[in-house]
Amino acid sequence: MPDSGPQANTEASIKEVFITFLKLGLTAFGGPVAHLGFFQTTFVEQKRWLSSSAYAELVALCQFIPGPASSQVGFAIGLHRAGLGGAIAAWVGFTLPSALLMLLLGVSLFHLDLSSYQGLLQGLKITAVAVVAWALWSMAKSLTPDLPRRGIALLGASVALFIPGVLGQLGALFCGALLALIILTPKQSNTQAEGLNIHLSKSTAWTAGLLFLAGLILLPVIAFTSGHSLWLLSDSMYRAGSLVFGGGHVVLPLLHAETVNQQLISADNFLAGYGAAQAMPGPLFSFSVFYRRSSKW
Repeated sequence: MPDSGPQANTEASIKEVFITFLKLGLTAFGGPVAHLGFFQTTFVEQKRWLSSSAYAELVALCQFIPGPASSQVGFAIGLHRAGLGGAIAAWVGFTLPSALLMLLLGVSLFHLDLSSYQGLLQGLKITAVAVVAWALWSMAKSLTPDLPRRGIALLGASVALFIPGVLGQLGALFCGALLALIILTPKQSNTQAEGLNIHLSKSTAWTAGLLFLAGLILLPVIAFTSGHSLWLLSDSMYRAGSLVFGGGHVVLPLLHAETVNQQLISADNFLAGYGAAQAMPGPLFSFSVFYRRSSKW
């Protein structure tokens, strides 16, 4: 007799989350913005795991906090669908394929001249532009149905365009929130969104926050006192994921400073690996797995 009840349903949901995100991890090319478009199609339009307005609020939140935005959104969707087990399943399924591919490339294909594949990489980037444009158009139809909200969206895009970097992104989010509070009426602001179904206790949330701070404080101390390359690399990667807003390409200068300047990898291999990461599906942060024989290890 097959299993039944909440436990069986939870296990089935976790399996469903893992398989769905594994498919995305194998097919979602184009970087973090394109990934958000794939998520919109898969989880809002096709599977209907959450509403378009709830998804938009989740994306805005993940853009406002540091770290890789698409990975954070995927983690939250898994948490919404199947609890903490679903969140871990989503993160593993989406990240594992590209991480394994980057590790394989770095370890076994160290003689390959990755710069000779610029045509392939450029083609993927052009395709990603179409994916991003289509995703923006789909979200705009439901999130900007009237003139005030279209104006807020255009203003936010202008701020982000003319003030590049973290300051522009945070400025656009702040301006959008402030204008919505002032201009939009309660009726316009109420999108009747289906809220995220996230069941986490306050103790779990506080534990996660304390672990986050502990990593920022303790890893530099351990790396400095031990001097071991693995601890140095762990400290560098943790800070790259914890202190960079915007994710994706924004983290490139920090990764360069933490790896090339520390002679963990050569400048040429760094650029070649970053180019290869563009051709990989899944999160761009899998570039942190890349390893070349010319490094200090």
